[in-house]
Amino acid sequence: MTRVTVSSKYQIVIPRSVREALHIRKGQKLSVIPVGGVIEIVPDRPLAELEGAFPGISLEGIRDETDRG
Repeated sequence: MTRVTVSSKYQIVIPRSVREALHIRKGQKLSVIPVGGVIEIVPDRPLAELEGAFPGISLEGIRDETDRG
């Protein structure tokens, strides 16, 4: 577990080991979510990165833009 310190401006530094493990880049957006007394910091990812994340799911029957009238 890595510990960080909150600055006088309420800022924290994400340790290098965590940034590298999660591929966090400079300028990337993160979502900060309070959950039951715990702070979760979740990197926002483009939808394109999710391609192939759920193998075996069929897209059959899913409407596309040509179905819209």
